[in-house]
Amino acid sequence: MFISNWWQVLKRAWSIRWIVLAGLLSGLEVFLPIIDGSVEIPRGLFAALSGAATCAAFISRILAQKGVSDADQ
Repeated sequence: MFISNWWQVLKRAWSIRWIVLAGLLSGLEVFLPIIDGSVEIPRGLFAALSGAATCAAFISRILAQKGVSDADQ
């Protein structure tokens, strides 16, 4: 049940961008113990950034996004 212009929506939707960023930050958080000691990063930084990106994705998902026509059909 895709909308007719799903590719345009996918490319322009800020919620998708924020979700991708949250996923990347979560991946970095998993990778962090492997490089522990060689890079000085505050504990919980990636978790906080990932949480912020997830919140931004939620907010952008419910806001009207300009640049996508007929996205609600």
